Amino acid sequence: MFGYATDETPELFPLSHLLATRLAHKLSEVRKDGTLAWLRPDGKTQVTVEYKLEKGTLTPRRVHTVLISTQHAPEISNEEIAKSLMEKVIRAVIPAELLDDKTIYHLNPSGRFVIGGPQGDAGLTGRKIIVDSYGGWGAHGGGAFSGKDPSKVDRSACYAARWVAKSIVAAGLAKRALVQVAYAIGVAHPLSIFVDSFGTGSRPDSELVEIV
Repeated sequence: MFGYATDETPELFPLSHLLATRLAHKLSEVRKDGTLAWLRPDGKTQVTVEYKLEKGTLTPRRVHTVLISTQHAPEISNEEIAKSLMEKVIRAVIPAELLDDKTIYHLNPSGRFVIGGPQGDAGLTGRKIIVDSYGGWGAHGGGAFSGKDPSKVDRSACYAARWVAKSIVAAGLAKRALVQVAYAIGVAHPLSIFVDSFGTGSRPDSELVEIV
């Protein structure tokens, strides 16, 4: 199980995934408050961010691409969907300084999205594990969080590892941190603990493991 943290945002969360999560939250907000009453519950977001990587430290430079696919009422046009998503969702969420004239927008790129949810996608297993974690940053052990009893390490150990990774970054011990723990059923203590600071640590990773 893995936890990850980075100092690129106040939340110590990867900017690309933070923005995608906020876009998804905004979709839900404007649907429920009636601002965009034609929205329907199914939706997906993705944000591509350009970074500068220097000695393991990631610095966001700009938003390269924004993707939103959202379910909608049948009577709304594709043009109105795109216009409303830009005005009420994207510009309300993504800081203007991160957007420029080269930013690419894919807004319902497949066209109509009237049928969604379980009706349109059979065999659903719940929330995507990468959505529930870091959007592809850090690592993931493969276990789902959603629907799991919190006593299961697939969920609780990931939450604990995230707290540890955040603590390492918040304490100034590293600019980025990936914490890995491994468990066996019936054994209370982890079988292994691993920390990777990606070369950004103020102390060697071996010392960070001892601190953890």
